[in-house]
Amino acid sequence: MRNILITVSYDGTYFCGWQRQDKSDGGKPVRTVQGEIEKVLETIHKVKTPLQGSGRTDSGVHAVRQAANFFSPVDSIPVKKYIPALNSLLPSDIRILDAKEVDEKFSSRFSATSRSYRYFIIPSHKALASQMPYAWDIGHEPDINKLNEMASCLKGEIDCATFAASGDESLSTFRFINDAYFFYQDLYPWGKALVFEITANAFLWKMVRSIVGSLIFFEKDKDVSYFKEVLESHDRSKAGPTAPPQGLFLWDVSFEGERKHI
Repeated sequence: MRNILITVSYDGTYFCGWQRQDKSDGGKPVRTVQGEIEKVLETIHKVKTPLQGSGRTDSGVHAVRQAANFFSPVDSIPVKKYIPALNSLLPSDIRILDAKEVDEKFSSRFSATSRSYRYFIIPSHKALASQMPYAWDIGHEPDINKLNEMASCLKGEIDCATFAASGDESLSTFRFINDAYFFYQDLYPWGKALVFEITANAFLWKMVRSIVGSLIFFEKDKDVSYFKEVLESHDRSKAGPTAPPQGLFLWDVSFEGERKHI
């Protein structure tokens, strides 16, 4: 059997997240990205084909380049043919961007060395209707220098318990953050957006949304020393409000370099 790695893009608006949930809605399955792709793989292979993703995304969260792998029981299908074959059967809010064969020991989850997320913010009350499913309209233009001063605390090996949602089942709340910063980007035809990008070895449940919400909330009347105190408190109750899901995108997954086991 061949191990196939696919790159997946999806609009998370009408999904209950990435992970298949067979008994979530009164004992019935709900619509998930993993579930939709596995249904199509079963149609192609005539047998159930489990799919493993590099990480979970929550309801309403999008992905530009999610990574996932499956073991193909059919040797006759050329690897690149999986792209049109899957796209022809998948709903339009999921697209397969690439497919390649990888080593049998490869795991999109455990072989990943880092994941990058971007969160899109509209710094005004002038968001277009077409922007609303993909960005957070915060109604004011924050001080980007102050935001980046606070975000600079998020670097290296950090106990991120402050930003872990209740119910997170991770064995450790330590994560290795490569970088975290804000920048402005012109998004034609939408105009200027404030973007937060963060790259780490892995993330806790709702961690990125909690960080973004806290930074935007604290920017109004707090400073970097306060944010550092909140971070080092390891107390979820001290964090700010959690940012809404629609502005968040899983931007990329890397398999290059050293995997940090934290």
